[in-house]
Amino acid sequence: MVGDVPTLKCLEVVFNNVISLAIGFIVLVLFIMFVVGSFQYLTSLGNPERVKKAQGTLKFALIGFILFLGSYLILNTICFLFLGGIGKDCSLMKFELPGP
Repeated sequence: MVGDVPTLKCLEVVFNNVISLAIGFIVLVLFIMFVVGSFQYLTSLGNPERVKKAQGTLKFALIGFILFLGSYLILNTICFLFLGGIGKDCSLMKFELPGP
């Protein structure tokens, strides 16, 4: 902000906050899905229909976790290989507008 006038630099902060909030939300939802699927599996009492439903919940939670982890690893690999992100902040993980 320059004085009381918002600038495009303010967009960096908003975008970083949205990304951080989204990551936290995804981790929370995945954790809840694993807990619910595990609880369903434990309380199925051998009922094949309930076991199948619990396994489906756990399968989708695992797929979501793999997609989340895979996207993070792909972005870090791109940063490492193409942007020289060894021991410094990667520009793919941070939204920054070029400034003067």
